[in-house]
Amino acid sequence: MTETTTLWRPTGPRELDLVRASGWRAWPPRLPDQPIFYPVLNEQYAVMIARDWNVPASGAGYVTRFHVERAFAARYPVRQVGGRDILELWVPAEELDEFNRHIVGPIEVVHEFRAENRPA
Repeated sequence: MTETTTLWRPTGPRELDLVRASGWRAWPPRLPDQPIFYPVLNEQYAVMIARDWNVPASGAGYVTRFHVERAFAARYPVRQVGGRDILELWVPAEELDEFNRHIVGPIEVVHEFRAENRPA
């Protein structure tokens, strides 16, 4: 059995539609102004981004969870981009197809936030 690392990805509705179109198996290519794909290492950080950034920007935010082969994920250094628990993997956009090939199982939505559910 392949050892995996669990990662989370906060996402908006457009990106989630593309993941759904892949059969829940792959992340879509980055846009020209997005040189890095950055899944995060903890669920709480993903919730914060989905709720506090994606909802105001697009009306909804989702937290996805997925598993990547541990040995493959180890090629990407963990980046601390804020506090102690604000951790991301930085995957260069040109490596995303290969990264997708190392996802084990489906990408799952584990949290959903909508503008109409936000406290005033």
